[in-house]
Amino acid sequence: MRRLLRETDHDPRAICAAVEGWLAAHPGARTIAVFRALPGEVDLSEVTARHGGRRWVYPRVADDDLVFHLVADPATGLKPGTMGILEPAPDLPRVTVGEIDAFFCPGLAFDARGGRLGRGRGFYDRMLARARPDALKIGVCFPAQLVPDTFARAHDIAMDGVLTG
Repeated sequence: MRRLLRETDHDPRAICAAVEGWLAAHPGARTIAVFRALPGEVDLSEVTARHGGRRWVYPRVADDDLVFHLVADPATGLKPGTMGILEPAPDLPRVTVGEIDAFFCPGLAFDARGGRLGRGRGFYDRMLARARPDALKIGVCFPAQLVPDTFARAHDIAMDGVLTG
């Protein structure tokens, strides 16, 4: 999957349209965790810019955990952090996992049962295990990342849905 994502050119427009549709259908999701895209992940920056009325929170790696910060302007509020990923500056307002209504989650692969294959360090699974029971967990991926089975294990947190193009 890593090689496929590296070697294939992906158009995010259909996925961003699906995210826009999800946002329209879920006006009550006010605080949403979003990720800064790595190569091979869907870049949602244009979507978040068009929906400034929501509270967009971004993850920062802190030891073996993810913590979230409110980022009003990703162009100035995100800096290279752990593993070279753009993360919020530690001095930005922190938002607890319990305050988050929905999580847009990246991954290497997803399946129809809500299985998500991450990048192997378990950051998202550990963090999502602490989310509110009513918080929605939504995978965001390119169509090529949908697979028949991610071979989920007991510790893997299932997605409530997957948005793709």
